[in-house]
Amino acid sequence: MLLKFFLNDSSSSYLRQLETEFGESSNAIRVELNRLEKAGLLRSYGKGNRKYYQAEKKHPLFKDIHSIILKYVGIDQVIEQVVHKLGDLDRVFLSGEFAQGRDNGAINFIFVGENLDGDYLLRLVEKAEKLIKRKVDYLVMNENEYDKHATKNGKEHVLLLWSGCES
Repeated sequence: MLLKFFLNDSSSSYLRQLETEFGESSNAIRVELNRLEKAGLLRSYGKGNRKYYQAEKKHPLFKDIHSIILKYVGIDQVIEQVVHKLGDLDRVFLSGEFAQGRDNGAINFIFVGENLDGDYLLRLVEKAEKLIKRKVDYLVMNENEYDKHATKNGKEHVLLLWSGCES
């Protein structure tokens, strides 16, 4: 359940949604949510007649837990190996199940930039797959292509992992 909330810090869910997603009893999930909320790792808020839970970004351990989750999933290794050697990379997004906090075994990335070396990216992704023991799928787009993709797939959840503006 930590993966759900700490991989994507904007992810929020309510009890029945988590019950369906994880296939666990509502009582077991409620107990765990209460423990995490009491520890200050999750915060809750009401919306309609539902109680939503979300990671508490102000918790002193939030960044550490987020970092551990990235390491567990292997995203940190993919980014580290790819970002600095690929070309004029602007942004890297996580998409698909992992962007929603669900581990389905495959990691989906969107690389946005100009003049990116596709052959080099393929070699690095193959190397990363062996290191992290997960399937890595990716799309390479320039800014215009990404804008069209985002417009067409507006409901697709993406999570910004890296931006050239940060460096």
